[in-house]
Amino acid sequence: MDILMDLANGFANAFSLQYLLFAAIGVTVGTLVGVLPGIGPALALALLLPLTYGFDPTGALIIFAGIYYGSLYGGAITSILLNTPGEAGSVATAIEGYPMARAGRAGPALTTAVAGSFTAGIISTLGLAFLAPLVANLAKNFQATDYFALMMLAFIAVTALVGRSLIRGMVSLFAGLLIGLVGLDFLTGQQRFTFGAAQLLSGIDIVIVIIGLFAIGEALYGLARLQAGPQATVAFTGRLWLDKSERKRVWKPWIRGGLLGFVFGSMPTGGSEVPTFLSYNLERKLSKHPQEWGNGAIEGVAGPEAANNASFSGVMVPLLTLGIPTSATAAIILSAFQIYNIQPGPQLFENSPDLVWTLIASLFIGNVLLVLINLPLVRLWVKILKIPQHLLFVIILVFGILGVYSISGSLVEVLIACGIGVAGFFMRVYDFPVAPAVLGAILGPMMETQLRRALSISQGDFSVFFTRPLTVVLLLIALALLVLPTVLAKIRGRKELVGLPDRVDEVI
Repeated sequence: MDILMDLANGFANAFSLQYLLFAAIGVTVGTLVGVLPGIGPALALALLLPLTYGFDPTGALIIFAGIYYGSLYGGAITSILLNTPGEAGSVATAIEGYPMARAGRAGPALTTAVAGSFTAGIISTLGLAFLAPLVANLAKNFQATDYFALMMLAFIAVTALVGRSLIRGMVSLFAGLLIGLVGLDFLTGQQRFTFGAAQLLSGIDIVIVIIGLFAIGEALYGLARLQAGPQATVAFTGRLWLDKSERKRVWKPWIRGGLLGFVFGSMPTGGSEVPTFLSYNLERKLSKHPQEWGNGAIEGVAGPEAANNASFSGVMVPLLTLGIPTSATAAIILSAFQIYNIQPGPQLFENSPDLVWTLIASLFIGNVLLVLINLPLVRLWVKILKIPQHLLFVIILVFGILGVYSISGSLVEVLIACGIGVAGFFMRVYDFPVAPAVLGAILGPMMETQLRRALSISQGDFSVFFTRPLTVVLLLIALALLVLPTVLAKIRGRKELVGLPDRVDEVI
């Protein structure tokens, strides 16, 4: 009953004209951002971070949540019509969505995406409202060693399971940790990696890191990628709405995808890549129309899009209750909390209940606005795809640099952001994941604090990390996630090696 009362109070605040306007702006801007090829929610939030300094915390977070929701649907538009997923979570949608568009069924595919996003958003937000307070209550008993182990688990999960290469992921992670160490040691006051520059004494602002990696780095990468030439857009013709047979086929994938997205989004791996592809494979196995897969099966759009949207609410569970971001976008939202000196964690529901419950209520409202605003504007969003992409990336580059200068007023920090942007460009070129670097820069100082706090209490005895069962369990899970990909790769390699003579004999 307490949860229902808190949620009712959140709705009372969220239905104020100001917050309704913020939610509508967020959803609309997010859809626009998602429609423009090459721009994802992380890049959009990175660009808008400097603009939120004038907002109240609740309003800024409502806008950010709306942008995230809207960008997920906008990414579906580019996936379906352009075969260009804006982020990893939209890749599965493109597999069946683009063939549907080429067959003249772009309207039903887009409607399936937005309706699936709405259905899954409601399911996952209900899960967030009822699960997050329980997790927060459990986390109140966490000690320094537990937090250290939990952050270690988050690092390894995102690095080992999300990235394609463990080595590349680790390099990215340690680069982020190095950035987090720049500045003054919080215990001794000694300078670390400042090279005598007074501007680095307070460390590198995480907003500068985010703008450098996402806005500047992505803009440079987008301009370079355009040398290969843009893909042609499929014309949007025909009907928009689903017919009776299509409605009968999509409602179960919506529900299954929503549940998968929320569950996997709540785990330390976070993100939307795993649940979207799991949903795609599940729907393919359950489908009564196997001949359509690969040629435009509507279930292949419904399930992954629902999982993609639901994963956001799942990611919000560890972010709000533990202060642990499990994706690059969640890390940017965490930095928005920090701008207002608000630290997500077990005490957030007690210290800032109005903010938390208004934010959760706004997620429900944002889902409704997503349908009301976007379905009538589908044809308008399609026309936006005709904007020259080279002009778009130049604008992003300019706004990113102006955003850094507006924060610091320092040419040195602008140069640092540009340097980080160049590094981000090469990370994309050589397939180094960006998310571990962002998580390392944000969580690295927190993990160091918890590590040194635990050692200070135990007087330097490292056995303190093996005295609490919860700490041991988290560390063992982290170790398993670190070793598991390598073991599975070796097993797979042995199977292929065993099968090699048979294939050779067949050739002979």
